Amino acid sequence: MEIKNPQTGSADNDQLQKYAKDLAEVSKSEKEKRKELQVSEQQLIKYADDLNEAILELKATHKELREAYLDTIYRLVLAAEYKDEDTGDHIKRMSRYCSLIAEKLGLPAKEVQNILYAAPMHDVGKIGIPDNILLKQSKLTDQEFEIIKTHGTIGAKILANSKSKILQVAEQIALSHHEKWNGKGYPQGLSDDNIPLVGRIAALADVFDALTSKRPYKDPFPVEVALDIIKKECGQHFDPDVVDVFLENIDEILKIKAAACSAEDVSLSDFVWSERDQLEGVE
Repeated sequence: MEIKNPQTGSADNDQLQKYAKDLAEVSKSEKEKRKELQVSEQQLIKYADDLNEAILELKATHKELREAYLDTIYRLVLAAEYKDEDTGDHIKRMSRYCSLIAEKLGLPAKEVQNILYAAPMHDVGKIGIPDNILLKQSKLTDQEFEIIKTHGTIGAKILANSKSKILQVAEQIALSHHEKWNGKGYPQGLSDDNIPLVGRIAALADVFDALTSKRPYKDPFPVEVALDIIKKECGQHFDPDVVDVFLENIDEILKIKAAACSAEDVSLSDFVWSERDQLEGVE
């Protein structure tokens, strides 16, 4: 029969008690850590909720500021061209034509958006052109045409030196939307790819809308007539690639036009490209 040493048994017991005490302390420590983690987790959830709320408020504020910014631009454009009763619809149609063409040309979404917002400012320089020339219902004299040609330069000066990307694009459009692919446009006589792409896009959109809209000196042309003119001017007035994209998406172009106005049916034989259109490049 084995006889246990009383001293050894006491030592084992002490050791067990020590282990039990250590385990209890570890358990207590773990409980405290879990409690701290729970508190931290709750704080993080609250921080996340507060952050999400702040982000939503910031987005809402940013949206309001952007809308106010764009609304201000639009109203200033209307003020600059208020004398023309069709200006409001014209700048809406023209800007949507531009953004559609830009999108179909494969430009990045942000650039398409900038063009949409910048295009309405293409003729802001007309604020510096006398009414008797701007609203003249007959053919312009050579001197009057030279005056009206300055509206692109005036507009570019108004829009120059802005930190806003939209206004920078608008400056390009204002200055270049009357340039022609063959170099016979104004104000700089640029040709081919030397004309900024936004200017080439705006040139076609502006002419199409001018042709198919009522002007002080003419009634609206039927779409068929306008398209015939554009096809004939491909490679002369207009960038052939821009014309191709425009014609390929004419159904969408006409949907934009129909959403803004509907022209009366008229006979093709009633329309010719007026002398003033030929002189101005459909000013």
